[in-house]
Amino acid sequence: MESRYATEQFPSSNFLICGGSILFESTHAPLRICLLRHNVRDEWLLPKGRKDRGEGVTAAAMRETYEETGYPCRLLPLDLVTRAPEPGAQTKDAPALVEKSEEPFMLTLRRTVPNGGVKFIWWYATVCTGEEHVDGTQTAAENFSSRFFDVEEAVTTATFQADRDVIARAAELVRATYPEARESAS
Repeated sequence: MESRYATEQFPSSNFLICGGSILFESTHAPLRICLLRHNVRDEWLLPKGRKDRGEGVTAAAMRETYEETGYPCRLLPLDLVTRAPEPGAQTKDAPALVEKSEEPFMLTLRRTVPNGGVKFIWWYATVCTGEEHVDGTQTAAENFSSRFFDVEEAVTTATFQADRDVIARAAELVRATYPEARESAS
């Protein structure tokens, strides 16, 4: 019998689990986020990457953000609607508003042609810890420079529409969660 829901399955050789984050300089207005410039391809991107074996996705997102940007960061909890139940809950699947959630706020599913695989990118919000930028954190295969932009400029600067959508959603959630992130009415 077939499921009534559209279902696709992928063997472990055909999927990647990745974590990425929108790195905010602080939660105070005006909000500024970090973009990476790929110095070879001249593309503006968000920090993200593959999770290592045995590593959780949240840890991977924070590690990749630090490695690629050089900025020490921490997870930034957000008020968001999630389908994740409370630990131990015996409830039906339903979306619920959770304050200061550390769940991912967005998922990107990228089909990786030609091998028929997929890449799952779980997105989190992070914020700088206030520690100094560290040089030399990138792997040998990476060639990025990092720069902070006002959110609106980041949305127009990011090379890919999918990244622009993630930036806009993250900024919306940070402004809804943290009163100090909202622009004051003049």
